[in-house]
Amino acid sequence: MDTRVDDVLAKESGRRRSASDEKILAAAKELFLADRYDGVTLERVAERAGLSRQTVYNRFGSKETVFREMIRYHWSAFANADRRLLKCDAGASAEEVLRGFAQSLQRFAADTDQIRFAQLVVTESGRLPWIADEFYRLGKGPVVAAFVGSLDDLVRSGRLRCPDTYLAARQFMGLIQEFLVWPRVMAFEEETAVPPDAEVVIEEAVLSFLARYAPVSDSQAQPA
Repeated sequence: MDTRVDDVLAKESGRRRSASDEKILAAAKELFLADRYDGVTLERVAERAGLSRQTVYNRFGSKETVFREMIRYHWSAFANADRRLLKCDAGASAEEVLRGFAQSLQRFAADTDQIRFAQLVVTESGRLPWIADEFYRLGKGPVVAAFVGSLDDLVRSGRLRCPDTYLAARQFMGLIQEFLVWPRVMAFEEETAVPPDAEVVIEEAVLSFLARYAPVSDSQAQPA
């Protein structure tokens, strides 16, 4: 498919990151996750990055810009690590595409700061709505768009029968995230104490999705 998460993010950015940018954004991410938006200053970011405040200012201009670019930096881990799972290969079955994408979601939540990052967005967006808007525009939105593109490819090739791929994409993501992401974001003690097996959640989500959207075979379409 043509839509790639990393392509969208790179197009939004408008410039390549330097080594100093990488240091600044990594430092900013640590600080924002620990101390929230108001607890961070450009001086603190510069100190954590081992650079001067003027360097941070010259590269980004303001704390808000640093935060926006830090969101992009965070989501780039998904694009870089799992680019292949967002591409609908010609020979891949719908089951393989769905399972691969679900596994990429699970890994992103388990192996990065995605849970803490989502908690930060939930906490701060009530006071600063632009934070939630940017979190979606720079991160989740492109991921959804890429997955919708994969479903569109499956529909065009007859491997799925789905009238609304955007709705279906969000439904499938919900089947995964309701068990593997949101209980951790909301810190539900009872649900997080004994978390569900990720493989079981993914397999059941794939089966549920295909039960609704798998193409009807000739034997199913014609009564015996």
